[in-house]
Amino acid sequence: MSGSTRVVFEDENKCGKCTRSICCTYTTQSVKAPRSRDDFDHLLWQLAHDGMQAYKDEDGWFLLINNTCRFLLPKGGCGIYDTRPEVCRDYSNDYCEYDEPAETNFEHFFDSYETLLKYCRKRFKNWDKRFGK
Repeated sequence: MSGSTRVVFEDENKCGKCTRSICCTYTTQSVKAPRSRDDFDHLLWQLAHDGMQAYKDEDGWFLLINNTCRFLLPKGGCGIYDTRPEVCRDYSNDYCEYDEPAETNFEHFFDSYETLLKYCRKRFKNWDKRFGK
C-alpha cells in the first residue's frame, strides 16, 4: 500500500476484534413513517430493488441499503483510513453489531419485498382489491 492508504485496527477497541466489518457493508437512510396504502406501496417499490431492506426501531423508519463500502479491504480494514469521510471518523462503536445484531431491537424488519407485502396484506385487509383480486 502506498501513501495514506493503510489498514488500521486498534486492538483496544471493538473494531480491532471485529472480523466481519458489518458497519461497512450497508448504509441506512431515514424515511418518513409510512401510514397510508400509498406510503407502503412506495416502500414496496423501494424493496423491489436489489440490496434494499427496511426497518422500524425506536428512532423511526429506515431503508437499509446493503452495499459494501468500496474501500473495505478483504480482511476488513479501511483502504482510505487516513482520508476517510468525517461520518466514518465520527462513528461511535460504543454499541454496534459486534455487541448484538441490530435487528434484535427492530420493531419491524422487512428483509425482502415479500415480507413487506405480507405485512401490507395483513395491515390493509383489502390490499389486493385494487388489482381485482
